[in-house]
Amino acid sequence: QVQFVESGGGLVQAGGSLRLSCVASIRSFSQATMGWYRQAPGKQRELVATITRLANTNYGDSVKGRFAISRDNAKNTVYLQMNSLKPEDTAVYYCNFGPVGGVPWGQGTQVTVSS
Repeated sequence: QVQFVESGGGLVQAGGSLRLSCVASIRSFSQATMGWYRQAPGKQRELVATITRLANTNYGDSVKGRFAISRDNAKNTVYLQMNSLKPEDTAVYYCNFGPVGGVPWGQGTQVTVSS
């Protein structure tokens, strides 16, 4: 059964950092393109970053230069290092297949950035 479990969110001041983790219970994780997504209150879910099986990465314009996605295939885990956080980064963060996601979605992890 496909399952994504996100963790690592929290409350942080603007300019701070957080590292999110996602354990993916999927077959052939090492072959999958993975992505981090986020959804702010009242907004649609948006793609934040993707990483291919060859570790090629891609980022949304709003996070380029601040966020870094990585993966550990031995642990079926994808990470999102978030630096220089801004209040507009406040959202629930999810991981899923990249770049369009699929079903099911995990419960996500809340990131709140205070000004």
